[in-house]
Amino acid sequence: MKDKEIVVEELNTLLRGTYMGIRAFEHHIQNLDEPELKQKFQTIQQETKMNAQKLAERIQNLHGIPADSEGVTGMMHGVMHKVMLSDQQEEILKDALKGLEKYGVEYSEELVKGDLDPESKKVAEDVIETSRRHADVIRHLLEEI
Repeated sequence: MKDKEIVVEELNTLLRGTYMGIRAFEHHIQNLDEPELKQKFQTIQQETKMNAQKLAERIQNLHGIPADSEGVTGMMHGVMHKVMLSDQQEEILKDALKGLEKYGVEYSEELVKGDLDPESKKVAEDVIETSRRHADVIRHLLEEI
């Protein structure tokens, strides 16, 4: 098995990113007026919280301590995100899509390349696949506008 400390740190990095996503969706939900769209975003946020739980459990099973927030850098990013976030529906959708594609998929895929044991890799891939699916949902919503 790979060095557990490296695996735990990589999973924790992914977990902190997942917390950033949860926080970003909180900002989006606060700025959305349309009930159906708000509901879709709440569903995405709930699924993202379940992913955070899966990552935390895997870290604990490796005898690591899971991160409990997005960390200092993530918090700073979150404050900036909230300040700069538009209250226009289309801009909110574009921002959510960009976050999912850039952080939820691309950055996460880079992060988990090669250093994870098979079980941790499976958990990470499930998390990334959820982000992919969420990006598809938002892409579809943007097409409907």
